[in-house]
Amino acid sequence: MEWLIGLACSSGIAGTAYLKRSLSGSGLLAAVMLGTVMYALGSAVWFGSLIAFFVSSTFLSKWKKHVKEEAESVYEKTGRRDAGQVFANGGLGLLLCIANWACPHPLWWYAFLGVMAAVTADTWSTEIGGLSRTPPRSIKTGRRVPPGTSGGVSELGMGASLAGGLFIGAVAWMLLAVSGQSAPDAAPSALRPTAWVGIAVLAGIIGSLADSWIGATWQQMYRCGVCGLEIELARHCGRPAVRIRGRAGWNNDAVNVAGSLAGGASAASLALALGLA
Repeated sequence: MEWLIGLACSSGIAGTAYLKRSLSGSGLLAAVMLGTVMYALGSAVWFGSLIAFFVSSTFLSKWKKHVKEEAESVYEKTGRRDAGQVFANGGLGLLLCIANWACPHPLWWYAFLGVMAAVTADTWSTEIGGLSRTPPRSIKTGRRVPPGTSGGVSELGMGASLAGGLFIGAVAWMLLAVSGQSAPDAAPSALRPTAWVGIAVLAGIIGSLADSWIGATWQQMYRCGVCGLEIELARHCGRPAVRIRGRAGWNNDAVNVAGSLAGGASAASLALALGLA
């Protein structure tokens, strides 16, 4: 029954996103698979945290899209997420859910919470930070860079990153309270809201900053020979672009995976330090 419920819920949510052109065909299939397995092997708290990230990020990608068009023109991936983007943001969380199902331990939950906080914080930072009236600064050099530059950070984006982590921590705790299910961790019930929200906020910021740092140092970047823009795309303005920096294989999806890994590792470390897992 859990598999059928997960399939129905995932198909409904992902199908709506596909009709709204927020998911490509491959993204639709990946989202349905990921959500179905997450619900069947996890619980409402695991599945709901994933959905909270997906729905909020989809909404923000559409919000004031015309204002963000200039920044988004240099991105490798568009707002219509494909399978690569779906697995880059949710794949590690799925593996943690499977690990918890196979060998239950509170540490898996905190790592999952950190992963979801990191991908949410990073996405919110990108979508809301793209509306900043002040050009971002490179996290590596501190110099002003054009909007959309990989590794660029702004005050608005940092605020959005903090809000994203806070959102995931609060949603996870509320889902637990509403569902009436047993908690997937060892924290005392009175401490749980503070612990979950605090760890999610810190893990979200760490994961988002790690994503920006890796984007500024390792991500493959190109320069368009026609318009001169620094871009993530191998082709621009109808012509091949020239690679100017980055390591082979480090595209946008790889950077997102690394950022989520940083968020998950930091959350697990915090839980161990506080004696919660």
